Parts: sequence; structure tokens; C-alpha cells
Amino acid sequence: MKRTKIVDLVNTTDYNREVCVKGWVRTRRGNKNVAFVALNDGSIVHSIQVVVDIAQFGEEFLKPITTGACIAVNGLLVESQGQGQTAEIQAKEIEIYGTADPAVYPLQKKGHSLEFLREIAYLRPRTNTFGAIFRIRHHVAFAIHEYFNKQGFFYFHTPLITGSDAEGAGSMFQVTTLDVANPPKTEDGKIDYSQDFFGHSTNLTVSGQLEGELGAMALGGIYTFGPTFRAENSNTPRHLAEFWMIEPEIAFIDINDNMDLAEDFLKYVISYALKHCKDDIEFLNKMYDNELLDRLNFVINNEFVRLTYTEGVEILEKSGKKFEYPVYWGADLQSEHERYLVEDHFKRPVILTDYPKEIKSFYMKQNEDGKTVRGMDVLFPKIGEIIGGSEREADYDKLLNRVQELNMSLDSLWWYMDTRKFGTAPHAGFGLGFERLILFITGMQNIRDVIPFPRTPKNAEF
Repeated sequence: MKRTKIVDLVNTTDYNREVCVKGWVRTRRGNKNVAFVALNDGSIVHSIQVVVDIAQFGEEFLKPITTGACIAVNGLLVESQGQGQTAEIQAKEIEIYGTADPAVYPLQKKGHSLEFLREIAYLRPRTNTFGAIFRIRHHVAFAIHEYFNKQGFFYFHTPLITGSDAEGAGSMFQVTTLDVANPPKTEDGKIDYSQDFFGHSTNLTVSGQLEGELGAMALGGIYTFGPTFRAENSNTPRHLAEFWMIEPEIAFIDINDNMDLAEDFLKYVISYALKHCKDDIEFLNKMYDNELLDRLNFVINNEFVRLTYTEGVEILEKSGKKFEYPVYWGADLQSEHERYLVEDHFKRPVILTDYPKEIKSFYMKQNEDGKTVRGMDVLFPKIGEIIGGSEREADYDKLLNRVQELNMSLDSLWWYMDTRKFGTAPHAGFGLGFERLILFITGMQNIRDVIPFPRTPKNAEF
């Protein structure tokens, strides 16, 4: 008999028919006459109850059906008389695919800490919590592609291995085939990268933005969606060494169009999640964060406030609030500052613009005042910055001066600079950390809990 997914059974009213379900046992309870097995196949947060007549199958046969075991059940789908479910299955045939010894299987019927579950990340997708998170992750990824496709953008694949540092931060993972214990040296004692696979020093990318701009200069509007890497020794709940980024780049728009796009994009994706991940979000709202649904609707239902960085700093300075980090013009705002503007002052999502050029990247378009750039950060409740973007500097001489001011190497940026020589055009874009977005939509506290296998300092397990 063909397998039916549990998601298609738990809310059905088409009873009294034969069905086949396959999945993993969440719990088993009962008495000497009947056993009740909660079976889950990952298609939905809810399990379906399988009612087993012990006399029909025999106690010995049923012994291995414990928490974690994988089974297939053929039976009759009937309306449930018990509380908590509308449908259940009266088992007629059971096949045991794989057992899970209760003495060693780590996911027993009890509460497990998220810290413990990170240690067994290869099993944690089987829990209700992580099943919900990873289903949400899928639906949000699909919504992102759907949104940009509807807007006429092209999905553009930028390289993971690159010779340039898009952020100018220097925190990059090196890629090499040289013998790290005994690398070849030049006459002056430096490593001879001409003998390396690519003929020069290369790294894992920190951003696809620079290459994405090249795509926008030919295709009009593109977006990237892929893994990026930062070798920052940051053991915080907000940092990963490997994470996914969404980076649209669009020709012929300015910072105002860019802000319109960012707001529309975020509202679309969150609305999609609320519609298509209803059960999972309600589960997380109940179990982890009872303000989650309110916060998601808060973003959808409010117009984002737009103000300059200078105006934001003035509000923070006049607030009278004692912040952990001092506030002054030129300071790189911290999450506590951003959240104050969103949660306490405006009570709406905020977009800050026109940041001091010293705290922003070299490629941002410079304002006439010579002090600020047309950067923009979108700020959300509880999380602070969720999107960072800007209008890009399209003027070759201004961009060159900025690169030289920062002592950046032109050797690895010549191709990027050339786009300002050959048919330059106004353009803008932004970057969104996918895991930061999933953190917001799920209400989880630690970014390690919204990616299947987190990569952090001293941790590359699984």
C-alpha cells in the first residue's frame, strides 16, 4: 500500500479507509490489552495515534516498538474518541524497520535542554522543536525564491572561493592545496602562492555582494542565496562561522527604492511563514516564546519608520536610558540601542540611514556632506539589525579615493573597479543573514538552533 504522510491525515474527515503510515515512534503507552503509539514522520509537528491490539500482535513482537524506533503501519483510519487528536489508526499490520534501545537512545520522553540537543545535532531534527524549526527554514527559503522570482529578479550564483574580501574585515578562511606544514617559499621568505591551486591566495567568501553587483550591471536585478563564511572567534548566540546570506542587487534604484524593497520583502516572507507554517509557529509560540505571534504580526501590520542615523543618536542621547555601551555620534550602534528605538521609542520596525562613513563599508555611496554614506539598516524587535544595505558608490574617483583611504589592495578589486569605468549606473542592494531571519521567525534565542549543523569556534562536528 502506498504511504500517506501524517500531515495529510491529522486534519482529515475522510475516515474508515485503509492507510499506510511510516515514521518514528515518539511515545508508547497503554495497558495489557491495548497499546497507543504516537507516530511522527516529520511532515508536521503533530503525531498520529496508532492503536494496537496487543492480543493480535503479541507482546514479544511489540517489545522493540519503543521511543525512537522506526515502523510502518497499515491500518484503518478512524475518528478518534480521545482528546488531542481528531483521527487515529487501528493497526492491522506493523513492520519494524529499525529499533532504538531505550538504554542508549538519547531522545527519551522527557524535556531535553537545547544545549544537550546541540551535542547530538545528528538526532535533534527528530524532536518536535527542531522538526518545526527546519520545516520553517524550508518554507522561508522557498518564499524568498518565490518573492524575487515574482519581482523579475534573477537568481545569480556567486563564487564561494574568492580572492577578494568584500567587507574589508580580514576574517576569512583560507583555501589552499599547499602543504601547510611545509609550504613553498619565495626568495624573501613569504609563502609562494604562485604554486597554489589557483596561483594566488584565495579564501572562502564573506559575501557575494561584489560579484552580485556585476550581475546587476548586466541583468538589471539579481539576488544571491548561498553560504558565506566568517572566521571570527565569536562565541555568541548571534554568530556562526558558516551561514547563509540573501543579497539582492538592483540597477537603476536609489536608497529610497532599496528601503521600499527591503520592507516589502520582509513583510512578504513573514506573511508566507505565518500562512504556511501555522502549526509549527503556534507550537514554538506555546513552548518557547508566547510573544512570537504578536511580534510577527507587529512587523507585518506596521509601516517601518525611516530616519537618519544622526536623528537616531539624538533620540538615544535624550532618552535618559542607561545603556551598557555609550551612545555618541560616530558610534557603531549596538543591539540594545537598536531595540530601544524599535521597542520603546517608535514601537514600530525602524530603518536607519546615512551612517558615518568610518563605520560602514568602502562601497557605500558617499553623501555630499563628506561625512556620511547612504547606508541603511533595518531594525526589528528583540533582534536589532536584520538587514544591512546601501546605495552603492557608482563614481570611479570617489570609490578609488575611499579604497586608498582604507589602504585596501587594488590587486584583488580591479575587476570591481572596472565596472565604474564601463557603463556605470546608479545601483543599490542589501544583505540579509538567513539564520538571523529564521531566529526572528521561530523566536529561538541562539543562532546555533536554527541551522541543522552549526559551525562555531572549536566546533565542526557532524
